[in-house]
Amino acid sequence: MQAIEHCAYLALREGAEVIEADSHGDKVLLLPDGSYLKLFRRKRLLTSAAIWPYAQRFANNTKALQIRGIPCPTILALYRIAAIERDAVHYAPLPGQTLRQVIQQESDSEILRSQLGAFVAKLHACGIYFRSLHLGNIVLTAEKTLGLIDIADMQCLRWPLFKGQRIRNFQHMLRYSVDKQWLFSEPLNPKSFFASYLAHSHLGMDLSALIKKVDPPA
Repeated sequence: MQAIEHCAYLALREGAEVIEADSHGDKVLLLPDGSYLKLFRRKRLLTSAAIWPYAQRFANNTKALQIRGIPCPTILALYRIAAIERDAVHYAPLPGQTLRQVIQQESDSEILRSQLGAFVAKLHACGIYFRSLHLGNIVLTAEKTLGLIDIADMQCLRWPLFKGQRIRNFQHMLRYSVDKQWLFSEPLNPKSFFASYLAHSHLGMDLSALIKKVDPPA
């Protein structure tokens, strides 16, 4: 991680568009050349981020995904900006549209649901546990492949996910009502997201049992 002075940071962000911010300041900047700068602040004095900064986690996760053949952003640099008490990751985005953007444009999403089921099965088989897995963090590229963005909140394990981890990860995907509505469109259809997942995994559950586990009746 490269330490840079405040003047160098200001020069880097000159002409940038603020994509995301909160009461503490900027979080994501779109730079004039089309690359992004994602800023991380240390929220507490005693935290794992002091030893393992989120910017470094982001970079490590991109490397782990690339090794597994999963499209993701490309890291350009890591910065420590002491003047504003931030670490930053400078990266080239993964070209394409998020699935949230895609489903707003397409009326027939059956093929995409099936593709997503196979993709999530691959993630789980590769040991990828992504707590922020949702349709806004999955990108459909111009080559019609799926990839991941905003990947700081991720674990890359050396073994496939256990059944309980897979169920919890599905539940993460259902936190947003628009995602849930799309994922649960005809859930028992043989070409649904859930059916495709089971066809590409070794979970050992039938379709009805998986759906009850993922979204238990009230």
